[in-house]
Amino acid sequence: MPDVINEYQKWKQQGEDLRVQAKQAMETRYRDLLTEAVQIAEEYRTDFGAVLKPPAGVTSFRYKASAKPKAKKVAAKAKAKAEAKPEVPAAKPSPRVLGLQKKLATARKKLEDAKLGGATTRPYEDKVYELEDELRLAVQA
Repeated sequence: MPDVINEYQKWKQQGEDLRVQAKQAMETRYRDLLTEAVQIAEEYRTDFGAVLKPPAGVTSFRYKASAKPKAKKVAAKAKAKAEAKPEVPAAKPSPRVLGLQKKLATARKKLEDAKLGGATTRPYEDKVYELEDELRLAVQA
């Protein structure tokens, strides 16, 4: 009889060890999947300018967006360096152009805030488009 009891206790201990290992493996996989989901959502936001919505069954999925885009920053720096070497010195912009540039910067910031907050971005996109068009016309004149 003590032999059966010992075997049962060993079996129970093995089951508990297996349970702990399975728990740790599931927690690790869950974290890995969430990390991947965050990376995909961040890439979607930077590429398409919109927040990726989770499926209807998911009631909460929040993450803090990184302040700096990683891949696109290098390309932006190279482009900025190419544009930073004008052959002809630019004339001093008019006060109207400076004002439009300030308005455009503010509108772009509001658009980015709306994108990060998940709010409707259409009005902000329209405003940015209008200001860019007005600025282009003011510079040509």
